[in-house]
Amino acid sequence: MSSENPLTLKDEWEVLDKEFKDLEVNHKQFSKVVDELSKSQSECTKSVSHQWYRLNQISEALEKCPVETKEEIDLVESIKQQIESRKLQLEDIQSALPRKNGLYLQIILGSVNVTIVNKEDSMKYKEEYERFKLTVTVIILCLSAQSIFFSYRALDAILHFLLVWYYCTLTIRESILVINGSRMKGWWRINHFITTIQAGVIIVWPDGLMYDQFRRQFTFYTCYISILQFLQFNYQLGCLYRLRALGERHKMDITIEGFHSWMWRGLSFLLPFLYIGYIFQLYNAYTLYVLSQHEKCIEWQVFCSSVIFFILFVGNALTTSRVIHQKLTEKFASSLSPAQDKAD
Repeated sequence: MSSENPLTLKDEWEVLDKEFKDLEVNHKQFSKVVDELSKSQSECTKSVSHQWYRLNQISEALEKCPVETKEEIDLVESIKQQIESRKLQLEDIQSALPRKNGLYLQIILGSVNVTIVNKEDSMKYKEEYERFKLTVTVIILCLSAQSIFFSYRALDAILHFLLVWYYCTLTIRESILVINGSRMKGWWRINHFITTIQAGVIIVWPDGLMYDQFRRQFTFYTCYISILQFLQFNYQLGCLYRLRALGERHKMDITIEGFHSWMWRGLSFLLPFLYIGYIFQLYNAYTLYVLSQHEKCIEWQVFCSSVIFFILFVGNALTTSRVIHQKLTEKFASSLSPAQDKAD
């Protein structure tokens, strides 16, 4: 560059100056588009809120509306079906619009907008979430397997710190996914928050007799849960792929813990492994409760962990059992319907 003469440099500067002017024009156009996008998003959000408000009003009015003739009954049923269809359309529209952060994200991130407007970017974020879960699960499995054979507090500390970080990160990532259209809800989200607390309690559990008594059992439990999560990931991913191809699942649905209604189609081999995991949680709760009654037990973490493991057992077992009961009832009712129709 230094060997070039001033005339050559002048020509290069003029070319660069022209490119900069083009950049300014493009930047102004970009700023204008961003402003228009923000205004359009705001108008769409208001319109969606208005639509929900009016739909609820009409639904309530339909429930109170007196119907006498068959034509009136058919008309009311037709409007109800159209309302349900419109609600699904509104949900799809909402998934592409920015949403306010929930309480948890407001505490963690403040009012930062985490909505991903581009659908392709949303899918990339979801896929990256799945890869993150699989990668960290394998690491936890390796660390917990090592802790079974090697009893070192430093190795335990690494495993415990990883568990706390992993579940904290999961709760944040899942909250962002929900903001961007994922339909994850209910107990399976609460489960991760409780598991984060459980990992945090164990990480501050000091060395001592009670810790040594429970350490090996907890390590076996962590190893088993990691294997179970790996099995769930592979099985659920296959189920979701098939159901999305058939148009029966939302593209932002993700693999999460437990047994779900959409997993019923196909092999239900996961159920025994899931219930073994739940029984393991109950066994942990019982062991910790017995240790908490020991005369030498002075750590509050023992009884607290016992309560947390019992809550996890009850929540997981009841939720999975409810899903199974619901699907069996639906299957039984559908099998009876053709027989009843034939009899009629």
